[in-house]
Amino acid sequence: MDCVFCEIEDERIVRESENTITILSNPYLMKGHSLVIPRTHVERLSELPQKVRYELVDEAMNMQELLMQRIQSPGCDLRQNYRPFLPNSKFKVGHLHLHVIPRFPEDELYQKSMIHETLVFMNLNLELRKSLMEKLK
Repeated sequence: MDCVFCEIEDERIVRESENTITILSNPYLMKGHSLVIPRTHVERLSELPQKVRYELVDEAMNMQELLMQRIQSPGCDLRQNYRPFLPNSKFKVGHLHLHVIPRFPEDELYQKSMIHETLVFMNLNLELRKSLMEKLK
């Protein structure tokens, strides 16, 4: 199995813990964009043992605080994507990881994409809510 996260380049490692590695993302969305990666190769969060899940989230929180303090970002996005329907590429790696993305008021990411998110969000109508509640409860 070829996995870029299973063979991390030392020069990108920012933090390490027993079960995780945190690296600078390349490519990145914002200066300081980091990835918190479990050392165990899995694709879905549910595949990790509970102890490792906790450590992964703790490391993401630690990185969030570090970025907010050291590069003085007033906010931070935490993201996790699971998209097995996409092929691995420069933008998609089939190894679970959390994105920690520093955010600034009306930053470049906001200007290029998030400013348009109000066009994507939809109101949850009664029929859909009932249908989803039946499926998810």
